[in-house]
Amino acid sequence: MEAEGVAAARDCAAGAWAWALEQVHWDAQGPWIPTSVGGSPAEPPEERDCLYDGIGGLALALAEIRLSREWTEQERTLADAIVTRLAGEDLAGECCLYFGLAGSLVANVVLGDTVTATLLDRLDALATPSGWPSAVGMAPGSTFNDLIMGNAGVVLTCVWLGGERTDRLAALGAEALVAVATPAAHGLSWKMYEGDRDRVMPNYSHGTAGIVTALAVAGHQLHRPDLVEVARLGAEHLVSLADLGGAGFRVPLQLPPAEDREPYAYGWCHGPTGTARMFGALRLAGVSTVAGRSCGDWTERAARSLQDSGLPARLRPGFWDNDGRCCGTAGVLDATLSHAQEAGDLGQLAFADRLVAALVDRAVTSPAAPGLRYWRFREHRVDPPDQDPGVGWMQGAAGIAAALTRYVRVRELGLEAPRLRLPDDWWEGGSTRP
Repeated sequence: MEAEGVAAARDCAAGAWAWALEQVHWDAQGPWIPTSVGGSPAEPPEERDCLYDGIGGLALALAEIRLSREWTEQERTLADAIVTRLAGEDLAGECCLYFGLAGSLVANVVLGDTVTATLLDRLDALATPSGWPSAVGMAPGSTFNDLIMGNAGVVLTCVWLGGERTDRLAALGAEALVAVATPAAHGLSWKMYEGDRDRVMPNYSHGTAGIVTALAVAGHQLHRPDLVEVARLGAEHLVSLADLGGAGFRVPLQLPPAEDREPYAYGWCHGPTGTARMFGALRLAGVSTVAGRSCGDWTERAARSLQDSGLPARLRPGFWDNDGRCCGTAGVLDATLSHAQEAGDLGQLAFADRLVAALVDRAVTSPAAPGLRYWRFREHRVDPPDQDPGVGWMQGAAGIAAALTRYVRVRELGLEAPRLRLPDDWWEGGSTRP
């Protein structure tokens, strides 16, 4: 991208982050952010602390920003307050990565570089032979298997943290996942939770792909080839489901298909952006081939499906209406940067340039201050379709600002630029541990 394009990305990132900081509120318990900013009075959301769209997600954005520049005094104060808040919050007993204790551990580590003993004690105390039961879902006490809400995310977090105690917890969670695997025609599969009988979402966030990733990474860390083999069988199953047309790789969003949704998604959550991460995890664990092709080949095919899909253009109602990290453009941008750094291929950045141009073009200038930016995603099934602007990591301005900040760093420093390594992606862009 030309210098002016990088400058525009830098300005957009700064404006979006400034807008996100404007949305930080404070009460007697510490800082919080609204999920979105609309007409109703702001009050703390029920899940105010989580990584997904709570104050924990701002910890990840702060960590990303610190790789590019020193924090301001305002940012330092916020970081310290997040650490204090999350170290003492039990998150209603939830243990998962994106809405619970595991996420609080991640937030505190990326800000303070130390594992908070009280949080780890709580995670350990809540462990059972079936993993970490949830207080939400079909029935309180049910266990989720997936990366966002369940055992897979906790396993990934424990491996990322490292150490004898967390290795023990990772083994417990991995064995709980193995115990609920379902035989399939070409391998193994998992549901998000055992009561989810009417549908399967097989991709990264809620399905087999995220669980395969957790088992592969745990198998590598714990020197457990049995876990790696179970992970490989899960990948074999996913390949059997995939559309491989055009030398690509994409797994259906949901089985059976939902009538009101696109059959294939492309984001981190339900598309090749996230699901391709399992091939990097399998390669890390020593798996050479899946269904007769190398893990590197599958990763390239997933990238090809992304680039051939037409995104980030909004080709039709319901296609690519989201620009966030979870389901949209910022998540694809982050994965594209990792792929480029892993492959050492500057040519991959041409796609990143297109994604960044779309993010800059779709940024809305705040009427309250010309320098502030945010994004309004679309929902074509409602009127009006433009949604209230989100604030946090996965569905808001903070996460998009972080992706743009990383892009600018890579464009300025090259493919050796430092990157933020998190539990669900640390092996990408080189397998150095965080």
